[in-house]
Amino acid sequence: MTELFLTFDIGGTSIKYGLIDQQLQLSHQGKCLTEQNKDGFILKQLLKVTASYQAQYPLTGIGVSTAGIVGAAGEIQYAGPTIPGYQGTPIKAALVAQSGLPVVVVNDVDAALLGEQLTGAAKGATSAYCVALGTGIGGAYVENGQLMTGVHATANSIGYMLYDSKTQTNYEQRASTLTLEHQLKPYGISVKDAFSEAKIGHAPYDQMIKTWAEEVATGIAPVLLLFDPEVLLLGGAVSLQGQYLVDLLTNALSPLLPPKLIQTKIRVAKLADKAQLYGAVAGLYKQ
Repeated sequence: MTELFLTFDIGGTSIKYGLIDQQLQLSHQGKCLTEQNKDGFILKQLLKVTASYQAQYPLTGIGVSTAGIVGAAGEIQYAGPTIPGYQGTPIKAALVAQSGLPVVVVNDVDAALLGEQLTGAAKGATSAYCVALGTGIGGAYVENGQLMTGVHATANSIGYMLYDSKTQTNYEQRASTLTLEHQLKPYGISVKDAFSEAKIGHAPYDQMIKTWAEEVATGIAPVLLLFDPEVLLLGGAVSLQGQYLVDLLTNALSPLLPPKLIQTKIRVAKLADKAQLYGAVAGLYKQ
């Protein structure tokens, strides 16, 4: 029988879902708002969608990608203020109890990396590190098919590193794409359009993008030195900048690393906003 998985991707503002079959075809997609998790809306919605899909399709498992740190029992161990009242939500237990199916719950950055390894830019790599650039900066590391999340599931929280006492800011507060967006706001231009201007050398955007890339590189350099992954993936919407972004960061990394020491291949993510949907079911999928 063909395996058919229900997959969810829970972000700060929306929940995406769909079906993935044994051939890795994504179909029957849907989306709804999180309603800021009022009265536990997110879990209620997961259960509602699951019941609807299970009534229509022969599901064999459920995968959930979610913002926040996921505990060993598939619960939300830690959640920031972007999703109120989310911490402690027993996602896996609730879905298993209702559906009777195998359920995997994984952090969204971890899921993005697993998705890229399953069928994207990290496919075939024995080890890969993902740096997700967005509202914050997240990290994920997989080696020989195993996610390396640490004893307390807080490993790779790279956005909090490189704290600077003078500015009282950490890495993600200086290098996230949200920070770049705020820097560009006085010019009335989006991050996407600023990149377009930078590519043709238009000031001041070329220098602003270069300066931002230098900040991003300060966090990538220690990742490369500490983990030496086969592939380092650049995720988030900014990954749509493709080879231009790779070249920008490669140049910014040059003065931060010993010459010819690092052999890691730097690539942009391939699956864009579908990576988490694929990664959520990677632990269930049998090749």
